[in-house]
Formats: sequence, C-alpha cells, structure tokens
Amino acid sequence: MNKNSTYIIIILFLISLQAYSQDSVRVLNDVVVTATRSPKKLNEIGRVVTIISAEQINRSQGKTLPQLLNTIPGITFSGAQNAPGISTSVFLQGASNGNTLILIDGFPVNNASSIDGSYDLNAFPMDQIERIEILKGSGSTLYGSDAVAGVINIITKHSQQNGLKANVQLTSGSYNTFKESVGINGKINKTGLAINLSNTDSRGFAAATDTLNTGQFKKDGFHQRSASINIDQQISEGFSLTGNLQATYNKGNLPYGTFTDDKNYDYNNTFLFGGLGAKVKLPKGLLNFNVTQNTVKNNFKNLPPDNSGTHQETKNTGRITNAEAVLNYNLGKYFDITSGAGYKYSNTSQYSLFEQPGYNPGPSIINKDTANNSIASVYTSLFFKSGIFHMELGGRYNNHSLFGDKFTYTVNPSLLLADQFKIFGTIASAFKAPTLYQLSSQYGNSNLKPESTNSYEAGFDWEIIKNTVSLSTSFYKRNVKDVIYFADLSAPPFGVYKNGAFQKDKGFESELKYTDKKFSAAAWYAYVTGKQTDQTGKQTANLYRRPKNTFGANVNYQVLNDVSVGVNYKYTGDRSEQTFDNAIFTVLKHYNLVDFHIQANATKKLSVFGDLNNLLDEKYIDWLGYNTRGINFTLGAKYQF
Repeated sequence: MNKNSTYIIIILFLISLQAYSQDSVRVLNDVVVTATRSPKKLNEIGRVVTIISAEQINRSQGKTLPQLLNTIPGITFSGAQNAPGISTSVFLQGASNGNTLILIDGFPVNNASSIDGSYDLNAFPMDQIERIEILKGSGSTLYGSDAVAGVINIITKHSQQNGLKANVQLTSGSYNTFKESVGINGKINKTGLAINLSNTDSRGFAAATDTLNTGQFKKDGFHQRSASINIDQQISEGFSLTGNLQATYNKGNLPYGTFTDDKNYDYNNTFLFGGLGAKVKLPKGLLNFNVTQNTVKNNFKNLPPDNSGTHQETKNTGRITNAEAVLNYNLGKYFDITSGAGYKYSNTSQYSLFEQPGYNPGPSIINKDTANNSIASVYTSLFFKSGIFHMELGGRYNNHSLFGDKFTYTVNPSLLLADQFKIFGTIASAFKAPTLYQLSSQYGNSNLKPESTNSYEAGFDWEIIKNTVSLSTSFYKRNVKDVIYFADLSAPPFGVYKNGAFQKDKGFESELKYTDKKFSAAAWYAYVTGKQTDQTGKQTANLYRRPKNTFGANVNYQVLNDVSVGVNYKYTGDRSEQTFDNAIFTVLKHYNLVDFHIQANATKKLSVFGDLNNLLDEKYIDWLGYNTRGINFTLGAKYQF
C-alpha cells in the first residue's frame, strides 16, 4: 500500500476517534427482542447486542449481506469479498462456522445438509431486510443448540402504514452486475402485507487465482431470484395470525478448487423457508405459537470437458421442521418471565459421486430414513429488576433423540448507574450436537459426542453524554469440551470426524461512538485468540482465517438536507490458513478496506445512491487460492409509488 493510502486511513481513523457512531450502535434506551425473546430496553439487560438499523441497510444496498455484517465489530465474514455467490464463513467472536445461529424473524434457519449446519447468507438480498439484531455470547438457553457464540436475527420487511405503497429499485455495477427489485407494503383494514421480489445477475470474475497469469480462467457468474412474503392478519383485539415465506434460487459457476479453473463446474441452490404463527394477547403478557419449515437444496455438477478428467456430482437436501410455543408474562413489579417449549426434527438426503481416471469408487449416499434426529426442549428465563439491579436467571432442558438429556443455563446480572453506566457479567453454558453429515457421511462417526461450552463475559456500556457519546467494552472467554474436528487417515476414506479434548478462546471488543443530527462516526477494536488441544495433548492455534486483531472506523455526514455521504474503513490483521495438502500452514497478510457511499433524494419519491468499494484497490487474500474484489462500484435508484 502506498504512502498516500496510509495517510488517508490515518486521517479517517483520527476523525472517527473524535466522534463515533454508525447506525449499528447500542443506545441504552433502544428496544431489542433477540436477547430475551421479548421487547426490552438495552439498559434492562446485561447482554451485548448490536443493532443494524433500516437506515444503515438502506445505505448499504451496494453491499451483500455478508459484506455488511463484515463491518460489525467482533464479526469476521471470511470470503465476503470473494467472487459473487461463493460460500462464506461467519466467525462471531472467533467461534467456528456453525456456532452462530441465524434467525429469520426470530426463527432458526440451519442447513441440515451442510457439514457444520451453517446457513449460507448469500440467500438474503439486502432489499428484503428491515433490520438486524446481533446477540454476542451464548444464547443456548433461549435458542437451543447452535447458538453457542451468538445469534444473528434477520428481520424482514413487514407491513408498516395504512394503505399500500410500492417501490422499484434498480442497480448496476462492476463485474457486469445488475439488480432489479420491487416491493409492495401496507395495511388494508386488518390485513398487513409485505411482498418483495428481486433479481440479481452478475458476470463475476475468475474465482480461483491464476498464478501463471495465463488469462484463460473463466469468469464465475452468479444469478439469484428471490421472493419474500409476509402477511399479518388481526382476527380480534387479542388474537392475530402471521404467515411468511422466503424463497431464493441461486445458480452460478465454480472453479475446480484453489488455483484451478474449471470450464463447466456449475451449481444451483434453493432455499425455502415458511412459517405460520399465532399471537394471543394476555392481560399481562403474550403467548406465541409458531411452526416453520426450512428446506435447503444444493446441487453441484462437474462434467469432464473432453471425456476425461474429473466427473463430480452432488445432490444434497436438508430439511428442518420447528414447532414452538413461547410465553412472555409480567409477574409483578419486580419479575417477568419468558418460558417456552419446542420440538425440532432434522433429516438429510445426499448423493455424492467423484470419479477420476483410474479411480471409480461409486457414489456415496446418505438416506433421510437413517440420517435424521430430533430434539425436544423446555426452557425458562426469569428476569428481575429492582432499582439499579437487573438479573436474568435461565435454564433449558433438552432431550436429543441420539444424545439424551442435556441442560444449559444462563446467569446474567447487571447494574445501571445514574441511568448512563451499565456494568454486566454473564456465565452461561451451551451444547452443539454433531451434524447429520458428521454422523452419517463417508467420513462420519456414529460415536461422536456433542460439544459442550462454558462461556464467561463481563463489560460495561457508558453513555458519557446522553444519546451523543458512548463507550462500551466487553471481555469474553469460551471453553469447549469434546471439540469435533476432522482427522486425516492414511487409507480410504482418508478422513474421519473425531472429538478432541478441548478448545479455549478469549478476547475483547471496545467501541467509541458519537452522533448528532447531521454527523455520526465510529471507531472500534476487537481482539481474539484461541487454541485447540487434541486427544494426544497437542496444542494448535487453530483460528484459521480469523485475525487476532481487527479495527475499524465509520463516518456519515448529512452534507445537505437531501444529500449524505459515508465512509467505512476496516483493518483485518494477519490470519493463518491451513492447506490440507501435507498440512501446510501459511500466513495471510493483513489488509485495509475503505468503502465510500453517497445518497441523495432527487425528489420526494426518487432517491439515488452510489458506492465505491475497496477505494484504495487493495490487493489481498481472504482464502488462499481464491481472488478477491478489487476497486468496484455500484450505482442505483429507488422510486416510491
């Protein structure tokens, strides 16, 4: 990076230290639902919650959802800058992929067919999202298995105003990327309706790195069709029904692997999520009933280009059914309660074929009749408040069809001093069951045990100047027993999943924020480190693709009444990368990303925006052997009918 680029970063960072806050802030009077499964102000709970507001999402239409989440302190979205549509991995506070639970409107959306149970957030177009709440730290008491490191709750657009309104948005940008979306939103009598449709096409760029500079690697394109429908029906003053559907179809091209092109390796993925719910208003509370179905289909096909070489086909389907009842009730002046019962059933069917000249082992098949399990649970969290003291005390009993009884707990006291300074601490446990793939695939191990985690957090939120300047810091430590890892074998199938001894991670985050009517800015720093100890006692610093150090700065300024500009900066530190050939380790060098955004209201109904990402045209590696985006732009317009 040249000297002028360094000066730009230093100036931006110093400005942000003087004044900070983007819209992903934690103001103590903000109301959130994800941390407690009921509406509560942040000053009443002792958890770390980040809110990404509708305004910030509107200013981020030039980004993908993984790119937006990658700007949040404590989150590393590895692969977010790779070629469009390529899978990504979310690391929340250093925890491995699959330990962060993804929710749609409060409902879990795991992928029962994936290796670690994680959900591909490329399935969500930005224009269909209203708001995002991120809970950092264990959420297993209220949300069950997979919420080990935290929860990301994607809240889609719902009906807001009386009468129907429509909008159309058009964008275009680098890599021959074009996107069109249309939305209808509003209420007619007692019926609320929100419909959002979008179409994205990108020619993309070569996903794999061409080390010989042959110029022959093909561009790996990405195409997405998506629809989101939310319906709210008020039956009576105390009873309402809801229904929602999220459907996304992605298709595109893939390279053969690291540093290797492939002319005809294609994929198509289908994401279907639907839910029905009922809300019953009680004299001092609310009772919710919900049933959801989440299905993910992944198909990959790689045919030999000239009747020789590799032939690879994969067809995976994962299905998860959730049913749940949740009660929120006020027990008096000092107590209220969140209590619930749930049932989750998962199964997967998978077909995988890999052939090369001289190697034809036949297909590997996983049958849904044998690759399935279920978990039933009941849970209760009691919330106490008296003066400056608040306390959450919760427990969850789980009965897993394969692993029997498991219990998790949360103890979370906090103090609010002078209505501006909150001190909090948390002791919590969690467990994560092995995935169906880890149990039933050709590399599976039916003797695997669930991972069990104990988490510890402590920190403070301080509004130095009320609603203007604030500082927050949190420390965390996470100890995991029976860690599941992939062990190499010298004979077919050349690998198997095993339980290790334990994993120990720790770190901290600190944020300084400032905001006023026209100017807001942000500065933050996050640190994480961790080691895994296997059954032989060997220790490995195994936070691959996860940097120890990240920091960032964000500035947004209302230049005129109808014009705003913003700059986002993030430093990603050195990371280690494991190449599975001969277990070679390499270091991925640190890099700096600077993004610029401008938005203007041309008329009362028409707004236009532009993004210039990777402004410094930084050359860097996120995944070894894969390309990342250079300097790129997006231009767009939105019209409200």
